[in-house]
Amino acid sequence: MHETKRSPGAGKPLAPYSPGVIADGVVYVSGTLPLDAEANLVHPGDPQAQTRHVLNTIRSVIETAGGTMADVTFNHIFLTDWAHYTAINTVYAEFFPGDKPARYCIRCGLVKPGALVVIDP
Repeated sequence: MHETKRSPGAGKPLAPYSPGVIADGVVYVSGTLPLDAEANLVHPGDPQAQTRHVLNTIRSVIETAGGTMADVTFNHIFLTDWAHYTAINTVYAEFFPGDKPARYCIRCGLVKPGALVVIDP
């Protein structure tokens, strides 16, 4: 059995998926793009602002499901340019100030043109 979760004010997903799902007490959050409620790209060209938006969106889904960012155990990070790696990590560290989740980071093309980062907890 599972229950889908969507944070208040979140827009409709771009594809057939749920932003969050709870199954057996575990919260799964979909990969998150820097998009507003109308699926428009936010903060073009600014990797720190896009990362902050993505992590705030993820936090909202997790909190809607009853968790906190301290509950995150693993993140998959996708970025379009290694030149943004330090900027993304600076913001990332703000959201995970204590023990850090395990993670990996891959440079690749992203589904939404102009998106610089996607994080999938």
